[in-house]
Amino acid sequence: MMELREESCYPGAVVGVNVALACVDAVIAFIAFYQLIRIHSMNSLLGWTRQKVFHLMIGSSNLGYFIYFVSTLVAACKGWTCWSHSCGFIVMAFPKILFVAAFLLILSFWVDLCHHPSDDEEDEGCSPREALLEKTNTSDSNTNSRRKFFSLRSVHIGSRQKVVILVAVLVFTIMIAASVLIWIGMGKNPIDSAVVAKVYVDMMSVAVLLLGGALACYGLMLFLKMRKVRSEQASTEIWKVAGLAIVSVICFTLSAAIAVATNIPLFYHWHEQQIDGHGAYTSLLLVLYYFIGSSVPSAFVLLVMRELPPPLVISRQRRTIAWTNETSSRNQVSRANPV
Repeated sequence: MMELREESCYPGAVVGVNVALACVDAVIAFIAFYQLIRIHSMNSLLGWTRQKVFHLMIGSSNLGYFIYFVSTLVAACKGWTCWSHSCGFIVMAFPKILFVAAFLLILSFWVDLCHHPSDDEEDEGCSPREALLEKTNTSDSNTNSRRKFFSLRSVHIGSRQKVVILVAVLVFTIMIAASVLIWIGMGKNPIDSAVVAKVYVDMMSVAVLLLGGALACYGLMLFLKMRKVRSEQASTEIWKVAGLAIVSVICFTLSAAIAVATNIPLFYHWHEQQIDGHGAYTSLLLVLYYFIGSSVPSAFVLLVMRELPPPLVISRQRRTIAWTNETSSRNQVSRANPV
């Protein structure tokens, strides 16, 4: 690590911040994937629940940021030409898309809960107590649990969740188109690669700002709705929703403001000359944009979803399946040997 700092094209303070951010994202990604494995081991008979999907998306996003920070330092040392253009842009933009998609998914479930008829909440399994987790029914017991874990057939996708998927695909398509324009801009033509990247970043910043506002509005609506449910579990979920809404608004507003006012998201394109004399200022903005803007909300989502599914429910389901199979076998025997 000391060798990297000595040969890096960035000042030591900036390198240290990048290393620290990479370590933070690596820890968050490890926790997310570790929890995903634990959750699956606790309810391997179930398909993809909301809890599993969120852990997968948060883990993948932070893993992408870890790769980005490490690659930025290596590219600065090695002088990768492609990195300061389309390659660095793609590695920078992809984790952000996953991050935004995860919170769009949270918003879609909150919208479902806020607009769900109150009379049918308990029947449909969409009570306010399940603001972040999904109640999922078991499938055929003969299905292999490992195959089901990787199967998308077990995912119940609502209409609003389909909209989230379409938005994520659209943003990903725009990102690929922008990266192609940035690549073309490397040649002799009127396309300015830096302008294309800045336009994309500003567009994502506006989307993040709107997402934070939507989470605040629906978080407040859900908070008021859940206050009518008198139970200890409902009280716990109320503060989860309120906390997540507050954290999202603060962090998203700050990151969007920094992205619009500065070129911090385009840090992969910077060289030592652009940072000379501003190392401390750049380091502070990097911490505010990446740590406060993405790491803190990601960690908070993992925090509020840390509870594992109750093993008692799973054991009951397995006993029920075993009892059903045993009863079926007895019926077959009795039919074959009538008295």
